[in-house]
Amino acid sequence: MSRSLGDLTSPAVAAAIARSPIAVLPVGSIEQHGPHLPCATDTLAAELVSEVLAERLDALNVPLGPYGVTPLHRGRPGTVSLRRATFEALVRDVGEELVAMGVETLVWVNWHEGNSAALEAVGAELQREHGVTAVLAQACYTAQRVYAGDGGELTHGGSIETLAVLAAAPDLLRLDGVAASERSERGFAVDAMRRGREVHGFVTDVAELDPAGWYGDPHWATPQRASAFAATLADDLARQVRAVLDVSQGHESGVMHEKRNDQDG
Repeated sequence: MSRSLGDLTSPAVAAAIARSPIAVLPVGSIEQHGPHLPCATDTLAAELVSEVLAERLDALNVPLGPYGVTPLHRGRPGTVSLRRATFEALVRDVGEELVAMGVETLVWVNWHEGNSAALEAVGAELQREHGVTAVLAQACYTAQRVYAGDGGELTHGGSIETLAVLAAAPDLLRLDGVAASERSERGFAVDAMRRGREVHGFVTDVAELDPAGWYGDPHWATPQRASAFAATLADDLARQVRAVLDVSQGHESGVMHEKRNDQDG
C-alpha cells in the first residue's frame, strides 16, 4: 500500500496520521549532472530513500517538489534554482499544512547540500512556533559514510550519485562513452575549502571545482550495489532518526538504557 500523500484518499491520510503522526519529505534539486546523469538526480535519490524510510518509520511520505536551491549550477542547461526565500516559503507552507492535519514530527530527507541552510532555518522555526519535532536527515552524507569503505565518493555526478540513479531510474543513465573524471589539485583544494568544518569559504560556480561541471567515477556503480541502495540507506537513517527522537522527545531508547546500566555497573 502506498504511503504517498498524493496517492491516498483524504480519509486514508487522516487514518495514517492518527496511527503515526510522522511525515517524511524528500528534498532534492533539478540541476545539471554532466552528460550521463539526469538533471533530477538529487530528487530521484531523495524520493527513493524517502519512500523506504517512510515504511521503516510507519510514516506518511509527502512529496515536496523537485526544485531546490542550487545557484552553484545556474546557467548550465537543465538547472532550475529557486531563490532561498521561495524555497523556504514552500517548505514552511507544506510543513504548516501537515501540522494542521495532526503531524507531530517532520523528517526532511535531503540529497542536495544547497538546501541545508534553508531546511535548518525553517525546521527551527516550525519547531519553535508549532511545538512539532523537526528532523533533517542528510541522506547524501549518510551515503558518503556508508559507501566510503567500498570506494564510493560523494562527488557531483560521480560514483554514489550514479548509484542512486541506477537504483531509482536506470533507464535514465547515459554511461556510454563517459569515462571517469578527476578533479585537478586546484579542484580538490577548492572543495576542501568550501567544506571546512571550522572555517570555510564559498564557491559560486561549479566550474571552480571542475570546468566540466562534474567529477568522479560513475562506473563504480553496479547493479548489485544498486539493488541494496534504498534499503541500506533507509535502515541507517531510520536508526539515526529514532535516536534523534529519543533525545528531542524525551524517550528512553534501549541504547541509552544500556549506557546508563554500564555506567551504574
